[in-house]
Amino acid sequence: MLHKNPLLFRLMTAFLVMGVLLSACATPTTEAPKPTEAPKATAAPAATAAPTAAPTAIPLTRGKGGTLKILYWQAPTILNRHLAVGTKDADSSRLVLEPLAAFGPDAKPVAVLAAEVPTLDNGGVSKDLMTITWKLKQGVKWSDGSDFSADDVVFTYDYASNKDTAATTAANYNNIAKVEALDKNTVKVTWKSPNPSYYVAFVASGGAIIQKKQFADWVGAKAKDAPGNLKPIGTGPYKIREFKPGDVVVYDMNENYRDPTKPFFKEVQFKGGGDATTAARAVFQTGDFDYAWNLQIEAAVLAQLITTGGKGEHVAVPSNSIERIMVNFANPDPALGDKRSEPDQKHPFLSDLKVRQAFAMAVDRKTIAEQLYGPQGKATCNYIVGAADVTSTNTDKMDVCTYNIDKANALLEEAGWKKGADGIRAKGNVKMSVVFQTSVNAARQKQQEIVKAGWEKIGVKVELKAIPATVYFDSSAAQPDNINHFYADFQMYANSVAPPERTPDLELWTTPFIAQKANQWRLTNLNRYSNPEFDKLFDQYLKEIDPVKRAALVIKLNDFLIADVALIPLVARAGPNSGRAKDLKGVLPNAWDSEMWNIADWSK
Repeated sequence: MLHKNPLLFRLMTAFLVMGVLLSACATPTTEAPKPTEAPKATAAPAATAAPTAAPTAIPLTRGKGGTLKILYWQAPTILNRHLAVGTKDADSSRLVLEPLAAFGPDAKPVAVLAAEVPTLDNGGVSKDLMTITWKLKQGVKWSDGSDFSADDVVFTYDYASNKDTAATTAANYNNIAKVEALDKNTVKVTWKSPNPSYYVAFVASGGAIIQKKQFADWVGAKAKDAPGNLKPIGTGPYKIREFKPGDVVVYDMNENYRDPTKPFFKEVQFKGGGDATTAARAVFQTGDFDYAWNLQIEAAVLAQLITTGGKGEHVAVPSNSIERIMVNFANPDPALGDKRSEPDQKHPFLSDLKVRQAFAMAVDRKTIAEQLYGPQGKATCNYIVGAADVTSTNTDKMDVCTYNIDKANALLEEAGWKKGADGIRAKGNVKMSVVFQTSVNAARQKQQEIVKAGWEKIGVKVELKAIPATVYFDSSAAQPDNINHFYADFQMYANSVAPPERTPDLELWTTPFIAQKANQWRLTNLNRYSNPEFDKLFDQYLKEIDPVKRAALVIKLNDFLIADVALIPLVARAGPNSGRAKDLKGVLPNAWDSEMWNIADWSK
């Protein structure tokens, strides 16, 4: 019984509370992918609300600690945040590269390299929402001892917004007319039109500031070859000593860090490899590591590791991280050669809405959530979750969100796809055969099996592909098996965006951000999804200033993607869902920014 095991009881209770907060399950009755009527939205968090105060840390002594050991079973492959694809790359770079402001655990901005967070109240954001002015902390040094200044911030914008750089963070710097240094310690951003999403550029994980001196000669097409991609100079609490891509990053404390009492640890080892279960054991049972990331393990197994190990504690809070299946709107047939998965090559059957609807109806997300996640996640058919004012209830009424094999089969019959003697559907000379890929992970492979079973019931031949995480989330243009190339019909993973700014996560579905060979597959629209009506609705959202109307538009955009089956959401997951050693102090769980967001405050 759970009540006889207090630790397990507390764990399951916390997960259950999280499940309530993550409430967002859905079910489209509409044939056409039109945005549904959004319910009356409640007011969004006020943009002028006071920013999060910097966390109060216990007194520290620089270098007093020995080695901090962090385990990410997906190993980092690049340390330039602006070219990173996976979370493991973004997090490993965060020890070195910092934004002007972070998002705290309450989703409000916290000054990092900025002296203060600009707001409407303090005059940092103009009343017409056309500008934001950042005052920088003075006396900040790069780890090489040179001065950090406004010129570095301006350069970061020039670098990330350059089309030929093909930065994965490009969407964060959209709608900007200019970024200028008013003086050494002041940066002014001017937008092309009034912008209520003013905490996007230079904020949180995608806002990392890079050193102009180091990257000045590596902008545009040359960006991918910069030596600094593997050893960036930063302003963060640590600096890179050694990096073996796909294996380990070793950091030394940055003696030029602006706070003379930090960091506590002399050295950090950021190790990659293994799997989620091994990572959990390394913290909860053996104590070989101090922190382990992304413990995507069956709930019962995780609870057992925690209770029997006794050396670590679970780190999890409600988040907006969605485990989802992505639909390829382009044709991934290898016979196309260089045209494979290019946006001008339409998928032979997933371009048909009825076919996509049938695939969605044949996914048993409830079984996935209950069997594999338990209290760690909740079945959902929404793309945007995490805050009540932007979480749709309209999807509850959508057929594509309800597991229904009979309706799925009927839709495929209507679309002209007939079952042959082998039970596989075909139309003309095209057979309904798909490749469904994801990263190597025991839980994900079980998810694949559940999805495959449903799709086989509607006459689809399904080939499952499991790719090592270091390859799957590799940002290299030369890696054909990464998620950006998307050389499969479906792929599965999870990620999230920091609220209250929903812009980047919605913008990645717009036509200008389609990943393709011409931009080294680095832009964020991996599905090659293009719908003029969605683009038009997103443009309306960008221009809307009223917070209540903006929240309603977020719901409409969410509903549009679900009705059009641009993706198939599965589970709203806990985040960060990691483990820490019991003697590791200062870790503040944060679902809205990098897990490493306050690593300068970690100690023992």
